[in-house]
Amino acid sequence: MRKWLLLALLLFLLPSVGAASGHKVVVLTVDGPIMPVTAHYIDRGIELAEREGAAACLIKLNTPGGLYSATQKIVAREVNARVPVIVYVTPAGGWAASAGAFITMGGHVAAMAPGTRIGAAHPVAGGQDRDEVALKKAAADAAAWMRSLAQMRGRNAELAEKMVTESCSFSASEALREKLVDLIAPDEATLFRELEGKEIILASGQKVKLALVGATLQEVSLTRSEEILSAILTPDVAYLLLTIGMIGLLVEIYHPGLIIPGVIGGIALLVALYSLGTLDAYWGGLLLLLLSFGFFVAEVFAPTHGILATGGVIGFILGSLLLFSTRPQGVKVSTGLIAAMSVTLAGLMTLLVTAVVRGQKRRVQTGEEELIGKLAEVRSPLNPTGIVFLEGELWQAEIDEGEAEVGEKVIVVGKEGLKLKVKRR
Repeated sequence: MRKWLLLALLLFLLPSVGAASGHKVVVLTVDGPIMPVTAHYIDRGIELAEREGAAACLIKLNTPGGLYSATQKIVAREVNARVPVIVYVTPAGGWAASAGAFITMGGHVAAMAPGTRIGAAHPVAGGQDRDEVALKKAAADAAAWMRSLAQMRGRNAELAEKMVTESCSFSASEALREKLVDLIAPDEATLFRELEGKEIILASGQKVKLALVGATLQEVSLTRSEEILSAILTPDVAYLLLTIGMIGLLVEIYHPGLIIPGVIGGIALLVALYSLGTLDAYWGGLLLLLLSFGFFVAEVFAPTHGILATGGVIGFILGSLLLFSTRPQGVKVSTGLIAAMSVTLAGLMTLLVTAVVRGQKRRVQTGEEELIGKLAEVRSPLNPTGIVFLEGELWQAEIDEGEAEVGEKVIVVGKEGLKLKVKRR
């Protein structure tokens, strides 16, 4: 009898355990440009929701756009997720521009907060793909992709396509009226109430009814490695590291033996090149920056009294402006940072070139000439010969007139072999 009671109790508890495991919503927050680390973060969050059997994965989105390659990975992960993915454009005043529009369209549920906007998703070709034919191909592919996402989610495919082909943007109310998104909600509680009981069809064909009211929210933050990568893989930081790398190596080249500037500069330059490669910086801008560095170095070996250095500064400014000129909005180096780094580099080069020119004008002195005129300290009485201390060394010395006692200062006037000729001050 006891066995039957235990069995009945177990059968009673099992459904409640299953409900509890699914009564959780994994929450991801994306606030900023879409970068490779963003794709990794969203993939990790959706995987966590799948592994723990969450009721849904909520992506709170506010982005000006980002890299097309990272966007493709994110949307592919959304579409093939084994849990419902809700994309919520928030907070009020936020947006889902460019890459953000694709991510919103890819969600099983697309929601917006009042005062937000979506659209302007026309692709911007980067790197070498800047010709008109390549741009048309990229636009056609992006338009087809946006149209297919809208059709798959039962949204307005025609207007969704216009977000790409005509760079159309829509307010939250316009997007809802034109059936580009599913609902408008001022906060998460309202969003969950509106979605309660809504049926979602996953990529596998499985139908899932949303049970979100009262769900536990599990916020997922960036890991330490993701935070570091998120900091490094931004245009401003990559550009700053590149500039620091150039300055460090230049200081080491102009003043060999300092070591520390060279080490710091080398590490910063390598990290910057990795970051710029990941961000798909325009190679024309990068080549100009490297050419300017070559001009700065050449000024050391073929002094032109600042002509090469001036050319290097001009190349640096032009390269800085071109570095992300072909990237979408949100993937740019700030104009203020470019101005600050250009002025800093120009000032540094002025100091370094001035030091080189002064060095060229200075009369070259050999060992004997360099000693003449220096002060030496008497260590044993000079009457007329004795010992003096000069620049860390003891020398035999002979005074030309009179005598000098220990501690007195004498002036070097000549040198015969290993003996100094001195006189009293």
